[in-house]
Formats: sequence, C-alpha cells, structure tokens
Amino acid sequence: MGKVQLFEIHLSNSRVIYSPGEPLTGTVNLRLGAALPYRAIRVTCTGSCGVSSKANDTSWTVEEAYFNSTLSLADKGTLSPGEHVFPFQFLLPTTAPTSFEGPFGKIVHQLRAVIDTPRFSKDHKCSRIFYILSPLNLNSLPDIEQPNEATTTKKFSYKLVKSGSVILTASTDLRGYVVGQVIQLHADIENQSGKDTGPVVASLLQKVSYKAKRWIYDLRTIAEVEGSGVKAWKTAQWREQILVPALPQSVLPGCNLIHIDYFIQVSLKAPEATVNLPLFIGNIAVNCPPLSPALSLSGLPPPLVPTAPPEDMDMAACGPSPMVSVSLPTKSHSQQQQQQSTQPFSYTPGLSFRETRPEAEPGPGDGSPVPSRPPLCLSTGATIPYFAEGPVVPMPTASDLILPPEYSTWGYPYAEAPPSYEQSCSSASSGLSNGN
Repeated sequence: MGKVQLFEIHLSNSRVIYSPGEPLTGTVNLRLGAALPYRAIRVTCTGSCGVSSKANDTSWTVEEAYFNSTLSLADKGTLSPGEHVFPFQFLLPTTAPTSFEGPFGKIVHQLRAVIDTPRFSKDHKCSRIFYILSPLNLNSLPDIEQPNEATTTKKFSYKLVKSGSVILTASTDLRGYVVGQVIQLHADIENQSGKDTGPVVASLLQKVSYKAKRWIYDLRTIAEVEGSGVKAWKTAQWREQILVPALPQSVLPGCNLIHIDYFIQVSLKAPEATVNLPLFIGNIAVNCPPLSPALSLSGLPPPLVPTAPPEDMDMAACGPSPMVSVSLPTKSHSQQQQQQSTQPFSYTPGLSFRETRPEAEPGPGDGSPVPSRPPLCLSTGATIPYFAEGPVVPMPTASDLILPPEYSTWGYPYAEAPPSYEQSCSSASSGLSNGN
C-alpha cells in the first residue's frame, strides 16, 4: 500500500462554513505503513479569486489574492509507522469575501498540507476547501423596506392607420428578500388601444458580472411566470408570487472582480414593453414589513361590473371611454412543487403565501435534529454555500429548490380569461350588442 496510507485535513467539529474574523482550527492526519523521512510538514490557508474570459476555464485571466498564511507543523526528521496528528489554527481576516463559484470565475478558500520529502522522493500533498460567508443584513441597506415600483408607456400603431398605447406598471412589496421568502408581485396594465396585448411575463433574473480583460456578463433566469394578455380598451391587474430559492447574496464585499445583481423583469410580448425592478438578496431579513395598503394585498379585488367596450377605433376619434378593469389569470409558472406539502396551498387573492420551511436535518446516529448549525446548501444559477440567520431556514442540498405548487390549472384564480362583454351578453341581439 506504500508508506503513506492516509493523508488528509480535518476541520474541528466538521465545520465547512466560517465567518470573516473567526478562528479556523483543525488537524492534519497521517497514517504510515513504514518510516517516512521528511524535511518539513506545512499547512497553508489561502483565499483568492480567479476570473477567465472562457466558461469553465481554470486558466485565470485575472486573479486577486485575499490572504495566504503558512504554518510549519514539523521540522526535519523521520516519522515512525502508525498514525500521526498535527493540530493547527488560523485566524481568518475580517476582510475575507464570501465564497462564490460561477462559470467565469470563483472565490475559493482552502487549506493545503504538504510533506516535503528529501531529494529524489515524491512530495505528498492534500487539500480541503472551506467556505466563508459574510452575512448581508438587508436592514443596513437604505429604503430596503419600501415598495419597489416602475412604470413605462409604450406607443404603437396597428391596422396601418390606428395608434394606441399601453401603460405597464409593476411593483413588489419590498426591495430585499432572503432565501425562502416570497416576492409579492403586482402589475397593472392599461391597454389604451383597440388591439389585444400579448402575454405578460415576470422573471426573477440574476446578473453576475466578471471583470476579466473586459467585463463579462452572465444573465440567468431563476424563475418565470406568465399571465394572459389584456383585451382591447381594458385595464388589468395581475398579482403573482415568486419564491426566492437558494441564491448567492447580492453583495460580495472585499471582491473587486465579481459583482452580483438581481432584478424582477416584467414585460409584455406585444407590444414590447419592459420594466425592471432591482432587488437585493441577503441573509438577514427585513424587520419592517411594508405598510402601504395599496401593495399589501390585504383585501380582495373589487367586484367587476360588465361595461360595454367602445368600438374598435382610435381613442382620439371616439373620445374618452370607461376602461374595463379585469383580473388576469396565470398561464404558467416555472417553479414546480418537488415534494408534496403537508399543508394545503392557498392562492386566493388577499391571502398570504405560506413560506416553505424545511425541517432540521437529523443528527448523526440517533436521528435527533441539529439546530445549532444550518445545513450546507447550494444555490441555483451561480453557486455559493448558504446559511441564514433569523427565522428563515435554508434547504438541504438534497433538494435543488423549495418550490410552490403548480397552480395554473386551479379553479381560482380563473383558469381562463374573464368573459368579454359580448360573451356575457350573448343572449342579446347583434344589433343591441353593437349599439351605442
């Protein structure tokens, strides 16, 4: 089996996640089948970032070092056969950035141990990666508890000679969220034309910027939900919810090569109209919920009264007409339920989305929960180990996402668009339905 039968690094209490400024302790374990002469045994603790202009390429174009410390565990001598344990301790710098890994770069923290053998002998090496997480407290960001809103107006032409406009307004209840929280999305679409719009789509997007020789941008759709279009001369309200899966935090303090941004993008396919709502993803949730009654979704929508639509003509020609307000149904949602929930799911407007909270992982052997350290999690998109402070518990690595049920086929909200005025008055004569 050779002289070196075991050579590995163990971290105290089997920890894998540390905070900046914490001590990192462990041992280098060695098992020998025969005597081994050596010149030195060393362990090194390093932290660095590398960025490449090619995806999944570890030949870094630009690198950035954060710390590099070496301890000598033993000087020149000979190790006898059997097991040997060498303890070590490092103090992690307070400026160490959060671990991160993406297709064009990564922030890596690791330990390396080496047995420096005499001349003409092979050196023995081993390594172990550990993770650093500098929690982002969302309460430290200005105006984070305020609603997020954006509006755009799109003018367009149709039927060669006619013109109209669409006003798209989108808002979220907060500007920052943690893993497991639900983004309450509210969109208002005012169709000031005689042409139906295309579907409305809302996406949670992740944008990671890598500073190589030039900036490289990796844009990913984390979740997407699609609603129906808006009929001519109607105003529609669309209320949706997107659950935040395990994601890297928005800020990587101490790193100058990688930046992470998130935003909700709400768009119409026809005519093309888009609004973007910047968001922050953090580790400590916002303490103050929004108090705005307009965005709290605390009440049911007002009853809808059928109103005769105007004739299909230019608004300037026909003059002001009352706009019909409807509630848009959801056609599809990218987030699917991966495991059956023991609680019934409610999507009635005015009721809140129950946040999913997985149970604690069982402890070793006896099956008892281990509440002291949250489980290690890997995110969607670019990856990072994640744990949370406060009431939100992250999901274990066995599950890629904590996802809500697929509710597009539920009876409520409507499985299809509300009936038009003509459909609701189908029993009337054509002359009456086309009258003034």
